[in-house]
Amino acid sequence: MKLLININILAQTRRESHLQVKGEAMNDLPTIENAWLAIKKGVIEDFGSMGDLDPSRFSAYEQVNLRGKAVLPTWSDSHTHIVFADSRHGEFEDRINGLTYQEIANRGGGILNSARKLRELSEDDLFERAADRLTELISLGTGAIEIKSGYGLTLDSEVKMLKVIDRLKKTFPIPIKASFLGAHAVPEEFKGDSEAYVDHVIADILPEVGRTKLADYIDVFCEDGYFSTEQTKRLIEAGKSHGLKAKIHVNQFTATGGVRVCCEQDAVSVDHLEELTEDDVEALKQRNGGTIAVALPSCSFFLGIPYTPVKRLLDAGIPVALATDYNPGSTPSGNMNFVLSLACVVMKMTPSQAINALTINGAAAMELSGEVGSITPGKRANLIVTKELDSLSYLPYAFGSNHIDHVLINGETFGQ
Repeated sequence: MKLLININILAQTRRESHLQVKGEAMNDLPTIENAWLAIKKGVIEDFGSMGDLDPSRFSAYEQVNLRGKAVLPTWSDSHTHIVFADSRHGEFEDRINGLTYQEIANRGGGILNSARKLRELSEDDLFERAADRLTELISLGTGAIEIKSGYGLTLDSEVKMLKVIDRLKKTFPIPIKASFLGAHAVPEEFKGDSEAYVDHVIADILPEVGRTKLADYIDVFCEDGYFSTEQTKRLIEAGKSHGLKAKIHVNQFTATGGVRVCCEQDAVSVDHLEELTEDDVEALKQRNGGTIAVALPSCSFFLGIPYTPVKRLLDAGIPVALATDYNPGSTPSGNMNFVLSLACVVMKMTPSQAINALTINGAAAMELSGEVGSITPGKRANLIVTKELDSLSYLPYAFGSNHIDHVLINGETFGQ
């Protein structure tokens, strides 16, 4: 049992558990200055102002003096691909020399490059590499995460990836959600025949994924040159028959109507949205918060493509989350602190809006609102403790520095 006292800023304090925030509520980040927070059995027990603290109530608790420091919920990263075999830094140089992401993919690079490497790697080696990445991410403040398959593109390799994710779930003390992304690209075995590959995924891979219960969601790369809107719909419907809800890559390079299809299929989230039409916005508005719009600004930064127009989404009252898209090809970073800075500096979100998107709405995009995402009694004590800090605005402002003193996971200091 711990009692954190003299917290300079306690952020995202909510007595009641909110599923998400949207519209004007995105501007509201409830905070308490000079605060205390009690942790019992790994969860948040209570919190308040130091002026209202009754010390006798917590006489048996270990007191931790955080004078000058801020405390906020850990980041909830709802979109990652951290199970991969190796980097693709050679393609990084190709892009510097003028090739686009699509051109590299057409030459056999990109996702297919990662698939070739992953098929050769053992499950144990793959797990060790992913575990190292996840350890780093937690130390950077991530306290809940979604991880996708999609670099296997065969039954055996996709299941291998999902087994690795399952081992991460059982090894690490944070909530982890798994997404089956078998339709990430058309593998070389089905080159030029995406329809046959979709048939294969539905008939041969999905039933095994469903049987093993290794995935929580189904994902599809709905994009020109990958999988069409109609194919995406078929895959979502097939996923539903195996108990998988949809979280879909859509509108990264082109807008083809995929957002509306995803909304009509009750998708938990639609992710990327760098390209956005009025019909896309209207479809999300009609969902009334039932589908979270997930922006991935560090992908835009790395590829040099447009950023998701989050202001349009916010103005329309659509709940927005922010995630990293950590992967070896288009976003080789899982640092949510950098995402926070990009959101404020480039996308012109306020710090309050961005922190809401990184915490409570990120949790909602993984259906983890009851566990993480806010300072709420009964939620996990997954907390970021900053170095001495006078304002939360300093977090995105000083983007090149590490502002984290330590991270608490279930009330215990991570890494000790």
